Amino acid sequence: MKYFALLMFLCPSLAIGQAGEEGLLIMKPIVTLFKGMNLGDSAMVHTAFSSGATMASISHKNGKVEVRRESSITGFLKAVGSPHKEPLSEPIWDTRIELDGDFAQVWASYAFYAGKTFSHCGVDVFQLIKENGEWKIFYLVDTRRKEGCNVPSEISDQFK
Repeated sequence: MKYFALLMFLCPSLAIGQAGEEGLLIMKPIVTLFKGMNLGDSAMVHTAFSSGATMASISHKNGKVEVRRESSITGFLKAVGSPHKEPLSEPIWDTRIELDGDFAQVWASYAFYAGKTFSHCGVDVFQLIKENGEWKIFYLVDTRRKEGCNVPSEISDQFK
């Protein structure tokens, strides 16, 4: 029950759609990722990913689209595990799950906060694979911007 309550806190507008109850299992590594980020627990975050997972971020720099690719999650894990003055939070909303057998994709809007301070927003896209009966993230890409975020008040009010 604690897991479901945490899931609803992190993703208040979860749209499970065709994924049904499997959608809750698909969301488990995503919830683990965000909980671990908030706690600064890189070992916990690591459990959310499959081996060989990769990441990418899309942003704009000097008016041009910039794609930053990471061939592994090692740098991300190191950043999560490094001491932070404030906890890191990344609430998501408008979450949509698509599922085909042992492959799933989750698309969600997000806002990123360090403590109570807003940093940026965008979209997270998680691609997951079911390995040995458990869902794991194998690819994570996000967009990043500081304007036009439209963070729902039920989320932004938590950081006032």
